[in-house]
Amino acid sequence: MDTRQYFDDAVELLQELIATPRVSRDESRAADVLFTRMSQWGLSPQREGNNVWAIAPGYDEQKPTLLLNAHIDTVKPVATWTRDPFTPTIEGDRLYGLGSNDCGGGLVSLLQVFRILSKEEGASSLNLVYLASCEEEVSGKDGIVRALPLLPKIDVAIVGEPTGMQPAIAEKGLMVIDGYAHGVSGHAARNEGVNAIYEALDDLVWLRDYRFRKESPLLGPTKMTVTVVEAGTQHNVVPDQLHFVIDVRTNEYYQNEYVFEFLRKHMKKCELKARSFRLHSSCIAQDHPLIKRCVEMGLTPFGSPTLSDQALMPFPSFKLGPGQSSRSHSADEYICLSEMENALQTYLKLLLHFD
Repeated sequence: MDTRQYFDDAVELLQELIATPRVSRDESRAADVLFTRMSQWGLSPQREGNNVWAIAPGYDEQKPTLLLNAHIDTVKPVATWTRDPFTPTIEGDRLYGLGSNDCGGGLVSLLQVFRILSKEEGASSLNLVYLASCEEEVSGKDGIVRALPLLPKIDVAIVGEPTGMQPAIAEKGLMVIDGYAHGVSGHAARNEGVNAIYEALDDLVWLRDYRFRKESPLLGPTKMTVTVVEAGTQHNVVPDQLHFVIDVRTNEYYQNEYVFEFLRKHMKKCELKARSFRLHSSCIAQDHPLIKRCVEMGLTPFGSPTLSDQALMPFPSFKLGPGQSSRSHSADEYICLSEMENALQTYLKLLLHFD
């Protein structure tokens, strides 16, 4: 199959998206771009908020349904960019621009795969749905969770996050916890008051040193890190309150709710409040037919430490996309054109005539 025109269309669309600022919760113009292009290509797109999707012709309720998903939005550009993050620039094999790697390359490549397979009668025994979702970088309420109820029943998903086109069959969950220690204010020159910093010390040391017993072959240990500590108003006032933040990354053996209750029971002086429990660890069975096919193609399954919309998917899913996770959220972000070309061929090899 000659895919050159589809590849060229993918690059052109990605350049247009880079030139369209689409920071989380401000993706409307980028959603307009995608909707217009998909309409021009005869894909009959639908839209809810800034989520855009299409269902391939010939949908059959008796067949399993595969979701091809990637996100539209980007983080804000960091201050150390040396070029305009919203000006797409091709230098050699690299296409520079904000969101090119995370995850513009996967977004436009999966769209071209959907476009090709939608035209190929009998190309796959699966129903195909393509979804360009918004607010992924902030796990927003108007992102994928708003779109999923409007889609057909999904059996499995491929998420186009940058994985070097190796299948990430598990990813860690995320829970953010606020901790508080309380004291009594007083003058630092006198032996009075109760110092909230000292009240928190034993609990902070315990959080630093504790290790969860169950380690995952793919994801490693459940990890918790105190990342923010705030206390005090001025040098001569004993602080009466301390606030800290714990970043918890769970593997598949621990639910967020369990970890939170476990931590609460071990705090001697501090109270804890979880911001959310919904971003759980996710995984797909290694004997799933799509994963087995990946392995037959010479791809290597692995576990990913980074979070994606998989955490909000109530069905099996895995990440597979062009680019490298290490480039995400960094200055002078880029995707290699050769990575996108390889992605297009790999996706097609994986899905063409899949049964």
